[in-house]
Amino acid sequence: MTRPFRLFALMFLYLPLSTSCQTLNNSTESLRNKIEQIVSDKKAVVGVSIIGNNGNDTISLYGDRRFPMQSVFKFHIALAVLSEVDKGKFSLDQTIEISKDDMLPEDFWSPLRDENPNGGSFTVEKLIQYSVSHSDNTACDILIRLIGTPKTVEEYFRKNNIQDIQITFNEEEMQAKWENMFENWTTPKAASETLRMFYENKDNLLSKSSYDFFWKTNKETTTGQNRIKGQLPEGTIVAHKTGWSGTNKETGITAAVNNIGIVFLPNGEYFIISVFVSESKESFDTNEKIIADIAKATYDFYTTTTE
Repeated sequence: MTRPFRLFALMFLYLPLSTSCQTLNNSTESLRNKIEQIVSDKKAVVGVSIIGNNGNDTISLYGDRRFPMQSVFKFHIALAVLSEVDKGKFSLDQTIEISKDDMLPEDFWSPLRDENPNGGSFTVEKLIQYSVSHSDNTACDILIRLIGTPKTVEEYFRKNNIQDIQITFNEEEMQAKWENMFENWTTPKAASETLRMFYENKDNLLSKSSYDFFWKTNKETTTGQNRIKGQLPEGTIVAHKTGWSGTNKETGITAAVNNIGIVFLPNGEYFIISVFVSESKESFDTNEKIIADIAKATYDFYTTTTE
């Protein structure tokens, strides 16, 4: 073995495994190409933002475009409420009285209403669980009223340097007119940055108890099982939030099939992923599969490059 070759071999041998694998893969360009291939023949606008490899990798597609959040904003509402809990203005075990008249009508998704048609007493903790884990619209609007208005939520994130977000309407108002949903928007990059910021919690935006409760609640999400989680290995832990607009009966266009979350890998690492499918003429199943395909491609990329 010649000396230069021997030195190269030794250098390669002592590179960290993830670094050598990333070198072999050259960059995340292969993942970007795969994502572009997934969406290339779809009649939809697909916004994607991915943060992986301990924040060293960032990939986006229409990352700065504004997409309607729909129920994804319940993720943000819960965080704004928990910030008030941490200030001592409320407590998770504080009871909120909800009357029958406070329950949203039957054409709104609300397991809370279905289970308690005459109203009842519910803790703030339970309302957050219903709103985030089960995407309950009644619980969502009660939580907004608890801390102020939809703008109160928006202002909380802007104050914490998430600027690409607008929250104008609660669920009842948002669903009153098709056009209203477009007034509640964020960008894929801003969604992923929000996930990163509150998961890393470097600035102690959440107390330990609020942090543990919040992320446990997101891991218990029951909606959107065919989206980010759809093609991942059974048992993969995903902390996520979904959103969906339904399809416009006049145009046949679906404005939003969304999923944002954190996917935890077998080696203990994770990646952040935000996918917004909009202006879609595809079927609901196809829209969900777009998200599942992108999540699976990302999972495969990071599990392959860290083996």
